[in-house]
Amino acid sequence: MKRKLIAAIGIAGMMVSIAACGGDSGDDGKKAGADGYAGETLTVWVMDGSSPDQWQKDVAAAFEKKTKAKVKFEVQTWNGIQQKLTTALSEENPPDVFEIGNTQTPAYAKTGGLADLADLKSSIGTDWSESLNESAVFDGKQYAAPWFVVNRVVVYNKKVWADAGIKELPKTRDEFYADLKTIGDKTDAEPIYLPGQNWYHFVGLAIGEGAELVKKDGDKYVSNLADPKVAAAMETYKKFQALSKAPKDKDEATPQQGEVFAKGKTGAFIGMGWEAGIAIETNPAIEKDLGYFTIPGAAADKPEGVFLGGSNLAVAAGSKKQELAKEFLKVTLSDEFEGALAKANGVIPNKDALQSNLKGNAAAEAAAPAAGGGGTTPLIPEWAAVENAPNPIKTYMTAVLNGKSTAEAAKQVEEEFNKRLSQQQ
Repeated sequence: MKRKLIAAIGIAGMMVSIAACGGDSGDDGKKAGADGYAGETLTVWVMDGSSPDQWQKDVAAAFEKKTKAKVKFEVQTWNGIQQKLTTALSEENPPDVFEIGNTQTPAYAKTGGLADLADLKSSIGTDWSESLNESAVFDGKQYAAPWFVVNRVVVYNKKVWADAGIKELPKTRDEFYADLKTIGDKTDAEPIYLPGQNWYHFVGLAIGEGAELVKKDGDKYVSNLADPKVAAAMETYKKFQALSKAPKDKDEATPQQGEVFAKGKTGAFIGMGWEAGIAIETNPAIEKDLGYFTIPGAAADKPEGVFLGGSNLAVAAGSKKQELAKEFLKVTLSDEFEGALAKANGVIPNKDALQSNLKGNAAAEAAAPAAGGGGTTPLIPEWAAVENAPNPIKTYMTAVLNGKSTAEAAKQVEEEFNKRLSQQQ
């Protein structure tokens, strides 16, 4: 999925070069000798914004020290990447390693474009976070390696909360709602800006309920929006949305909720850490009032469910340098470089033990506690068509917010939802 990654506001994102340890490796069917893979060059596609230039230089230096081979990073843009990557994987010389959206991984695995990385999982991935690694597995096989994720937090205006007399941040969903009600009662601020179609937050609520958005009907997938657990998630969304003046038929980017928040008359919004940057860019004076906290769940010991958007790293099945590619992944996914990326970009690393690298990044520190219980949209190749505009889940949400029952709204979009799930991949 498309993401904009920045370090936390006010936190420097400078990297310190890290020296990686050496190691033995093999190449395409032959053992590496004293010269390792000297003369080889590995092509790696990374997406714009995913990895800082200095990080790339440090990884390349460590990789060359370990293998004697060079790496060529080629930065790609998200716009049009699926078609570009699909074409590249069908050609004779595909990129050896490439970044892939976590929810896109199943589609490429199904078509045979990804190499099996079971040996990599067993050698360096035994402590990868289960919630992050789930998207890298398809039909029980490890087709990618989890790299990083990001998720939503509550961005709040400290001044507005203080004006309402609130002295402690909420620890549960009910406390969060009560605090927002207090803001509405005691200030002239809008308690929360929550547009009707912030559907990734709705997906997070559904994940928190243990709900599935699709179900199996024979040999095909169909809509599961009528499930009571999905309905419960939507009722929670509706309860909070009733405290907002935001349009019920627009998403968080129409207008950008950071721009709305920048006016200083909103108690909170639910979004990505980088959206606070939009608020600051719009109104620099708002920065001193910005705060972040984890979205509270039903119980104090378990944060709200969140959608984990992020990236995996995969090796092309058609690469002639698969063993060298795996050596690159061993370097890239090492604690040193995985931790360094988390520190530089404020992203959640693939191991819980590396979350200490987020210290000092307020938005990332707020996001991290929810990552372990987070999830994604259904990890099936058929899902991609569902998200195309007009997204039927957005239609469902608006229908409920405009007065239809959850059952009626689910029925309204069922035909279109199922039509998209049945499209050939």
